[in-house]
Amino acid sequence: MKDKICTAFKDYVSSYDLQDTKIRLKYVHTGRVAANCEQIARSLVLSPEDVFLAWEIGMLHDIGRFEQLRRYDTFIDADSIDHAAFGADLLFQDGLIRRFEADTSRYIMIETAIRCHSLYRLPEGLDERETMFCQIIRDADKIDIFRANYETGMAALYNVTEKELADSAVTPEVYNAFCEGHAVLRSLKKTPIDHLIGHLSLMFELVYPESRLLAVEQGYLEKLFQFSSRNPETQSILDAAEKKYREFAREAVRLHP
Repeated sequence: MKDKICTAFKDYVSSYDLQDTKIRLKYVHTGRVAANCEQIARSLVLSPEDVFLAWEIGMLHDIGRFEQLRRYDTFIDADSIDHAAFGADLLFQDGLIRRFEADTSRYIMIETAIRCHSLYRLPEGLDERETMFCQIIRDADKIDIFRANYETGMAALYNVTEKELADSAVTPEVYNAFCEGHAVLRSLKKTPIDHLIGHLSLMFELVYPESRLLAVEQGYLEKLFQFSSRNPETQSILDAAEKKYREFAREAVRLHP
């Protein structure tokens, strides 16, 4: 079944330009997130059926990104559309899910997890099982965002020049959120470097011990903290933020079973 889903995903993406850096980014990101979902699910000792469902959600979670880029030339939701809701609509309102031959009994869980995967906070009213699958995909996605940001290059990802990124200042509210140990609201981000601080803050939101250790062991978080700013105040903030990461990394290793 995995092979069929992978083939269907590849066929869908083939209608987009895989030579485009951002399209390629999301193509690779999808497979890595699915693998992260599988690893996290296994760490929770879920049934083989639920491990597969977690992987399947990972494969479909960002399906809206490709059309988002074609229409709006950006991955920044605030400047375009909510990519998670858009992807869920493509799958379950426009019928794209049928191309992936998913079992209809899993539709509700898949749609719920996809719609919730990039929300600032999970909505009230989810049951324990729904919450678990939402947390798995949210963790898996965050872990690979660190890699994607580093390998793709933040300037390209944020649609700014290297100079704009290196010279920009951190918005105080963005840094305050980081210091408080939680994710940064999109509405607070005003400058190019705010996007980096916002992505770094995602480490605080990782739920499962396996997720936190995986984020540390992959090494991309540490590499992102090595970004060098030409703005002295920004560099001072990055240095202070890195100390928080060191604490996070030590705790992730200590608490992993």
